[in-house]
Amino acid sequence: MRELFLIVMVFAPLSILAQDATYSVSSYLSEGRKAPNTHYIGEAWLNAIVHDDADLGYNITKATFKANSTLDWHKHGSPQVLIIVEGQGYYQEREKEPVILKKGDIIKCERGIEHWHSSTKETDVTYLALYSGEQPTTWTEVLSQEYYDSVAIKLKVQ
Repeated sequence: MRELFLIVMVFAPLSILAQDATYSVSSYLSEGRKAPNTHYIGEAWLNAIVHDDADLGYNITKATFKANSTLDWHKHGSPQVLIIVEGQGYYQEREKEPVILKKGDIIKCERGIEHWHSSTKETDVTYLALYSGEQPTTWTEVLSQEYYDSVAIKLKVQ
């Protein structure tokens, strides 16, 4: 009886102090949904981890591009940060040389800078993209398979 009394005395106050545990929990581990086949070549998967959160002020999207897949040239109305979490990919800003990004790399593209990014020819790439959702992405030019292939050859030789 004494043990029961102790248990009640310990747990009763805790239950009074307990908060209403209603959380919105999602996972960045989910592959997400297959992206519609517009503005890119190949296969892409998107997981909108944080999307259109007015209080936060930016979006976080996990994107996975299968090997030999690329986005078209585009720009954003805010800076964009890419955090490479798996694989390798290509990244290029207009008037600059393309580079290879690998797991652990972080790159920031300034607002209004035309760029593209993709997986490599041989490897998938998964990245987290952080950006403002205030303005939609502006798609500026199709990135041709021929141009993508030339970047792959150039970066493989270096």
